[in-house]
Amino acid sequence: MKLLDAMVLEAASLVAVRRDIHAHPELCFEEQRTSDLVAAKLKEWGIEVHRGLGTTGVVGIIQNGSSTRRIGLRADMDALPVHEANTFAHASQHVGKMHACGHDGHTTMLLAAAQHLAKHRNFDGTVVLIFQPAEEGGGGAREMIKDGLFEKFPVDAVFGLHNWPGMAVGKLAVSAGPVMASSNEFKITIQGKGCHAALPHNGIDPVPIACEMVQAFQTIVSRNVKPVDAAVISVTMIHAGEATNVVPNSCELQGTVRTFTVEMLDMIERRMRTIAEHVSAAHEATCTFEFVRNYPPTINHAKEAEFTREVLSDIVGADNVLAQEPTMGAEDFSYMLLEKPGAYFFLANGEGQHREMGHGGGPCTLHNPSYDFNDDLIPLGGTVWVRMVERYLAKA
Repeated sequence: MKLLDAMVLEAASLVAVRRDIHAHPELCFEEQRTSDLVAAKLKEWGIEVHRGLGTTGVVGIIQNGSSTRRIGLRADMDALPVHEANTFAHASQHVGKMHACGHDGHTTMLLAAAQHLAKHRNFDGTVVLIFQPAEEGGGGAREMIKDGLFEKFPVDAVFGLHNWPGMAVGKLAVSAGPVMASSNEFKITIQGKGCHAALPHNGIDPVPIACEMVQAFQTIVSRNVKPVDAAVISVTMIHAGEATNVVPNSCELQGTVRTFTVEMLDMIERRMRTIAEHVSAAHEATCTFEFVRNYPPTINHAKEAEFTREVLSDIVGADNVLAQEPTMGAEDFSYMLLEKPGAYFFLANGEGQHREMGHGGGPCTLHNPSYDFNDDLIPLGGTVWVRMVERYLAKA
């Protein structure tokens, strides 16, 4: 593994930064302390700082030479509404909030790269450092773009990464095409007619209608989706009734839909609406159908994915750069990839052996209350960002 010596030498101070961020988690659009810390570090290293995009976003600009080439690097900053089970020294100081997805590590790795790039400037062009709020459900990437991110700070390509538990440390993964799914929610309210449960013929029971609807939704994946493609329809909430002897007036279904393409999503939304309306009508009930599209699928561009693979291979060896298996998780970096060419790749976080005494005892997986980012990754992540910049903005 070819780590930058400067990254290794700065590791202890960078770990301290990461653990400070971990101890002070902030939820989406509330990342004031974190953005203050990021901005202060960037200014300390002589980096031009811009604030306020996406409410709490921070953008750093490092220029060198005369080239007009520009590269964007993105890290997310927000935490999750999770009660941390860990009790080690850097555990969350805010009850009910936790860095359970490693965004503290993502932010620190990009800071590591910023410090090195500002000091050594072995590139010709402009680096746009994007510290983004509100990835966890707030669509912070979308909001930064709405606020003019790429108009004010244009880039030729943009790159992002995520730590990936369960993969051996020292390995990374990147591939072209869809790598993370779209995230979507639905809410269906079936309107029946309440009555005494002993006299069901006097009403229209929405509960068996809901059961029939849930079963019918599963035929969309099994019969309308091509067998070699992937999609998920999960009904995760069913609410109805308040008493054992009353047929309720209504029943509410909620859940999520995940796909890797917009075309697949269009088809599933259309079929779900048709099924909901017609199953209800078959029982002389009515329904309201609400479908909310949150994050689009994260789709890597082929040229930028191959560029990323080449850089990663130079650092850790080609055998340690794996094919990126698509996941049904969602990521709002997808909005940036709709605007600019780029790639989103995974950096192995290991199985959890790195955790200090006092961890929660649960698995070290994303969104788990026993999770902790692997500090050993900070020099590697920082090296990756620096080498990507130096290759993309190579001096003539």
